[in-house]
Amino acid sequence: MTRTVRELLQQGRPTWSFEFFPPRTPEAERQLWTALRELERLQPSFVSVTYGAGGTTREGTVSVTERIATDTTMTPLAHLTAVDHSVAELRQVVSRLAAAGVRNLLALRGDPPGSDPQAEWIAHPQGFRYASELVELIRSMGDFSVGVAAFPERHPRSRDFETDADMFVAKCRAGADFAITQMFFRAEDYLRLRDRVSARGCDVPIIAGVMPVTNVTSINRIVQLSGQAFPPELAERFAALDGDRPEDKAAVRALGVEIATELCARLLADGVPGIHFITMNRSTATREIYANLASLPVVR
Repeated sequence: MTRTVRELLQQGRPTWSFEFFPPRTPEAERQLWTALRELERLQPSFVSVTYGAGGTTREGTVSVTERIATDTTMTPLAHLTAVDHSVAELRQVVSRLAAAGVRNLLALRGDPPGSDPQAEWIAHPQGFRYASELVELIRSMGDFSVGVAAFPERHPRSRDFETDADMFVAKCRAGADFAITQMFFRAEDYLRLRDRVSARGCDVPIIAGVMPVTNVTSINRIVQLSGQAFPPELAERFAALDGDRPEDKAAVRALGVEIATELCARLLADGVPGIHFITMNRSTATREIYANLASLPVVR
């Protein structure tokens, strides 16, 4: 039977996981499966597949997750959002995933369609307004391990950090077993989030989401995806290396790997329950970071 993320976290060792997104072209599909096979050799705890805003990648998410479940040795985690979906449609997706043996889901309210994370969020008339409702639905449908999102720099729609922590704890009390954070670049942001949650009597494990920066252009994309500001001190370090020469690009990439390695090492030293790498469907940088961390006593 497929392992659950809940069971993996109970083993007391940090989990190692990787996040992918559904491909839109045959070339992108080849790239995805090359990365998956290369990272499979590292025996990750689990791998996740994202779900596009408004369900735009629903079929791709489900089919890739199904294939991971049936054709690889890896444990899949499917993302699922409430955006533009009725409760009946959400039930259908969960049932299809369950039929393929998928037992792990990440329940997200989701961003509105489009590129603006601050755009108006409108609930489906027969759907949900909150991720906590989606957690409750999934838990009512079977023995699933359910995760939710956490935001070290708070959700862009939250008024303040305290309100954000309250919303997170509400999702946990609805039945979430674990959380995975939005990408972040300062360990202090994660540690403050953990302290706020702990102060509310919530001990749900919070896995750290880490995305290595491999080119300066991707920084703008990171800001767009996350709705968060990129730390200015890091932006300056990358800008100082940026250029058109191959050696400039190599230096930027090396710095991204170095910064991500240092962040992961600090988090592991502070007892993070797991590291979740946002791969952008590429494996090289992630494998380098993992190799850098492999000598640490806490790894494996």
